[in-house]
Amino acid sequence: MKKVGIMSMQRIVNYGSFLQAYALKQLIEEQGNKVEFVDYHIGAPIIKDNTNNENKFIRKVKKGIETFKYKAPISHKISFIRYKQSFAKNYMRLLGVEKEMNYNPILDCLVIGSDEVFNCIQKNTNVGYSLELFGKDNKAKKVISYAASFGNTTLEKLKEYNKEKEIGRLLNKFDTISVRDNNSGMIVESLTDKEVTYNLDPVLIYDYINCCNKIPKITSNEKYLILYAYSGRITEEEAFWIKQYAKQKNLKVYAIGGIQRCADRFISCSPFEVLAYFENAEEVITDTFHGSIFSIITHRKFATLIRKSVGDSYGNEEKLTDLLSRLKLNDRMTTDISKVSEINNNSIDYEMIMDILDKYRKIAKKYLEENI
Repeated sequence: MKKVGIMSMQRIVNYGSFLQAYALKQLIEEQGNKVEFVDYHIGAPIIKDNTNNENKFIRKVKKGIETFKYKAPISHKISFIRYKQSFAKNYMRLLGVEKEMNYNPILDCLVIGSDEVFNCIQKNTNVGYSLELFGKDNKAKKVISYAASFGNTTLEKLKEYNKEKEIGRLLNKFDTISVRDNNSGMIVESLTDKEVTYNLDPVLIYDYINCCNKIPKITSNEKYLILYAYSGRITEEEAFWIKQYAKQKNLKVYAIGGIQRCADRFISCSPFEVLAYFENAEEVITDTFHGSIFSIITHRKFATLIRKSVGDSYGNEEKLTDLLSRLKLNDRMTTDISKVSEINNNSIDYEMIMDILDKYRKIAKKYLEENI
């Protein structure tokens, strides 16, 4: 039995981060390994803003104040703050993540990924610029990545901030590298002599619906659509359209993951309950990577809103376009909210999608088995 560490975004308060970490752990344990999560030291972000010099408490207070500025029912705002504050206490233990940090353990293999572990040119103070996410100073016999992503970090940004040589040198020390998108693969191939393997996000690879016994059964006395988006990212125009659209279809709007001005309900629940809510939804509108994935694994009709990256602002265009193209779901994407009606009126050939997923699942499991 090998001792395997996963270094990921497991402490981020986010359903997608949790479920991808849980899925990767299950996949590795299924192959007879002992798994633990490994932490990294958060460095100062490369892109600076006014919050970089503030302590953690002040940032939390400002986040709470920011929540109350959003246009949404006051009860939703309070529920959202409580969800954020209690997430770690309620759910981290389900991952096996303890309050005490686990830095640099002795391992047979360190797996870095999934999620945006390589997204190093950004201003997120919860991640910062940490070379440990590129394998620096580890105590593992082997270091590999699984479905790692550079997110919005591009080769141009790495060069602009003079980080390409440092990152390339560390990536060259990996035993093997797996990424989840074309941008990440191109960066690795440009900076190293490594041959890249492409793997899908673990939430797609691990068969949650058929293999996870933690997903409850949820019944509802009303029909609803799920709006899965971060707080503040749905515009006023989009919110108005969604509200009218749901009313025409006699659906309630359930907001998950963020509060929304057009929502009838804000759902605060466990990560596993999220999948149960998706299973019962009539349809989904999302502008997130994992919102799209949750829709796919629960076989929902869904429309994905694409946000372009402008300057230092964080978009979703690169990762969502890559993901949905690989699964032949290009027609579920739009930049225009008014196109959602047409998209969600079209059915999805999930039999074909599952055939594609089955092939990716075999490739991913073989990659982990051969390289761990």
